[in-house]
Amino acid sequence: MARGGGYGWALAAGLNAALAAVSAKFFAPPLLKYSMVILFNVTMWGCYVNSLKALSSLQATVTNFAANFISSGLAGYFLFEEPLPSKWFVGASLIIVGVFILSKSSIEKKLNSD
Repeated sequence: MARGGGYGWALAAGLNAALAAVSAKFFAPPLLKYSMVILFNVTMWGCYVNSLKALSSLQATVTNFAANFISSGLAGYFLFEEPLPSKWFVGASLIIVGVFILSKSSIEKKLNSD
């Protein structure tokens, strides 16, 4: 599986984790709420497992976390009118830079060991 596909799966896992959290707050009927949470969590785990097939566990986990963090923050802003202070954007930017550095260093380390 291509590395790009692994990152796609990790991003999808993070997005589904955020959707699970949003559905827990957004839907009123309990049966619908818990059904959506279970659906998004099962989907998240499926995406995460697929990302592990193409990426190292570090790359998959950090990418998943970053996507979840950013998706949750943006969902809070757009759906629940939560404020996003400038510190949040600084933190999100640092997380994205960290994901990029980790992904590049893992790739370079793997190429050097071959």
